Amino acid sequence: MNHYPLWRYLLLFTVLLVGGIYALPNIFPQDPALQISERRGGAVDISILKLLETTIAENKLKVKEVKNSTKQIEITFPENSARRQAAEIIREKLGDDYVVAFGLAPTSPDWLSYIGAKPMYMGLDLRGGVHFLLQVDTASVETQNLERVISELRAAFREESIRYRSIRRESGKLQLVFLDSSMKELGKSLLKIQFKDLTLDSEEDESVVLVVNEEAMKESIENALQQNLTTLRNRVNEFGVSEPVIQRQGASRVVVQLPGVEDTALAKKILGATATLEFRMVFLDGDPRLAAQSGRTPIGAKLLKERDGSPVLVKKRVLLTGKYVIDASSGLEQQSGSPAVFVTLDGKGARIFSKATRERIGKPMAVVFIEQRDGRAIEEVINIATIRDQLSKRFQISGLESTDEARTLALLLRAGSLAAPMEIIQERTIGPSLGSENIRMGVQSTVLGMFLVLIFMAIYYRGFGLIANVALLTNFILIIALLSMLQATLTLPGIAGIVLTVGMAVDANVLIFQRVREELANGNSPQMSISAGYNKAFSTIADANVTTLIAAIVLFSFGTGPIKGFAVTLSLGILTSMFTAIMGTRAVVNLVYGKQKLQDLNI
Repeated sequence: MNHYPLWRYLLLFTVLLVGGIYALPNIFPQDPALQISERRGGAVDISILKLLETTIAENKLKVKEVKNSTKQIEITFPENSARRQAAEIIREKLGDDYVVAFGLAPTSPDWLSYIGAKPMYMGLDLRGGVHFLLQVDTASVETQNLERVISELRAAFREESIRYRSIRRESGKLQLVFLDSSMKELGKSLLKIQFKDLTLDSEEDESVVLVVNEEAMKESIENALQQNLTTLRNRVNEFGVSEPVIQRQGASRVVVQLPGVEDTALAKKILGATATLEFRMVFLDGDPRLAAQSGRTPIGAKLLKERDGSPVLVKKRVLLTGKYVIDASSGLEQQSGSPAVFVTLDGKGARIFSKATRERIGKPMAVVFIEQRDGRAIEEVINIATIRDQLSKRFQISGLESTDEARTLALLLRAGSLAAPMEIIQERTIGPSLGSENIRMGVQSTVLGMFLVLIFMAIYYRGFGLIANVALLTNFILIIALLSMLQATLTLPGIAGIVLTVGMAVDANVLIFQRVREELANGNSPQMSISAGYNKAFSTIADANVTTLIAAIVLFSFGTGPIKGFAVTLSLGILTSMFTAIMGTRAVVNLVYGKQKLQDLNI
C-alpha cells in the first residue's frame, strides 16, 4: 500500500542531486573586479595586458588575479578599497579608448562553471549592481526640431514654387529671406496653413523671423524622452538583464538600474552610446587635409575623421538617420569576408533613401557613427563607399574593425536610435557592503522563521514532524537552485516570498498529518490512515496552491521591479513546496513506515 516504485525514488534522488549542485555556487563569495574592454568592442591587444601588469607593479596595487580573454581583461582584488584605487590609476593610464568598469568575479570551482552552475543574481538592495543616471540633452532636441522644420520648409517652398534666398537658424529662431515681397506674402500664407507650430516673431523687408511655439517644443522634448525610454528598455532586453529598473526622474533624466550585472563594461557601452547613425554625401569640392590644418571648412561642408585618423569632408545635409532602421544583423560581407552590418529600413526611410541614392549614383557616401562620450559627441566616419546602384529597403554597412563591433552596432541599431543624446552624469556600482545589512536581516528573518517552524513541527508531530523538517530544508535548497538556474534576481521582496513559501510548505504537511490523525481516530489501521491522509489531502493542497500560483502569475505579469521579484520566488516556492510536501515526504514515510507492521502510529 505505502510503497513507491524504484523510478520514483530515482527521480527524487536526481532532482535532489541536481538541485544541490546548482545551489552550491551560492556558498562561494565573489571578489571585487575591474573589467577592461576596448570601447568599440574589438579585441584587447596583448600590449594592453603588459601595460596593466607594469602599472600594477609600479603602483604596488593589491591584486589577486589578472585574467585575459579576447574581449576583455578582468582584474580581481582582495577588497573594494584596492579596486577603487586601481580604477583611478588604470583609467588615467589607458585614456578614452578603453572602458574600465566595476564588476564582481565568481570564486566557485571551475567544474561548476563548466556545467553552467552560477550563483543567483541579487538585486541592488542585496548584492548590488549598476546604477546609471542619464541626462537628456534638451538643447539638442531643440536643435534637431529646428533642423527638421528647415528641411520641411525647403521641401514645401520647392513644391509651391516659392523662391527664397536663405533659411537659417540663429539663436533658437528661424530667419527666412525671400526673393521679393510677393514671394514673402506667399510664404507667409503657406506658413499659416501648413506650419501652425511656428509663430511670427518679427519681419522686415523681404525677411521674417519665426519661433517654434513653446507648447510644440515641450511636446518635442517629451516625445524624445519617451522614445529614449523605449529605446533603453529595448537595449536592456537585448542585453538580457533580469528585472531591470528603467524609469523617468524629473523632466529630463532617466534612472537605469541593472541588478546583478557583472559585465558592467558592456552595459556602460550599450547604455551610454547614442547609436546615432547618419548617412552623408562626401564633399568633393575641397581638400580635407588643408581644412584640417587651417581649421577652416568650406561652406556647406563638415570636417570629420575616419577611424585611422584621416580627415574627410562631408556635406552638412544629412541624407538619412538611424531612426528609420527597423532591423539590423551582423555578419560577413560575401566578397571580402570582412565584418558587416545588414540594415533594414521602414517604408518611409526606404523611400527617402531610394530617392537620395537614385540622384547620386557614382558619388561617394559616408556612414557616420556618433557616440556620446564624457559629455561630448564623438563623430566618426566608419565607411565611405561609392553608390553603385539605387539603394532601398535593405543594404549593408562595411568597414568595421571586428565582428564584436559589428554585433554591438547591430544591437544598438536593432534596439532603436535615441531621439536625443543622453549623457551618463552619474554611475554607481553598488557592492556587497551597501547591501550587507539587508542581506543580514533577510537571512536572519528566514533562519528564525524556519527554526521556529522546525521546532514546532518536531514537537507537535514527532517523527512525522522531523520528516516534514527534512522536506522543508530540501524545499529551501530547491528554491535557491531554481533561482540560480533561471538566473532570476533575488531582492528583499523576494526573500519575503521565500519566507511565505516556508509557511505554505508546512501548511501542506499539516493538512496531510491532520488527515492521518482523523483516519486513525476513525479506527483505520496505521497503514490505511497514512495512505488515506495523503490521498484525501491532495485535492485541498492542490486547490490552495493553484489559486495562490494564479495570483503570483498575475503579479509577475503586471508588476514591475521588486513586485516581480516577489512573484518569482513565490511561484517557484509553491511548485517546490508541492513537490517536497507531497512526493518528498511520502517517499520518506514509505521508506520508514511502509514495510513495518504497525499497531500504532506516533503522530
